[in-house]
Amino acid sequence: MARQSISFTPPNDEWLKAQVDNQEYSSKSELVNDLIRQARNQQVEIDWIRTKLEKSENSGFTTDSKEEILAQSKSKLND
Repeated sequence: MARQSISFTPPNDEWLKAQVDNQEYSSKSELVNDLIRQARNQQVEIDWIRTKLEKSENSGFTTDSKEEILAQSKSKLND
C-alpha cells in the first residue's frame, strides 16, 4: 500500500479524531480510505445519471402525454 503524508485543517483533523475515538474506525487512514471509496462510488452514480440526462436531452421532444411517458418508463423498468 502506498504511504502518503497529508495535512488536514484543524476542524477536519478534529472530526477525523472524533470518528476514531468513537471507534467508528480504527485509524484515520481507514476512515480516509472509506471516504475515498464513497466518493468514487458516488462519482460512478453521478456519471451514470449524467449519461442518462445527456441521452434524454439529445433524444428531442415528445408529444406523448404524462400518462404515456409514465407507462413507457414503467414498462422499461420491468423489462
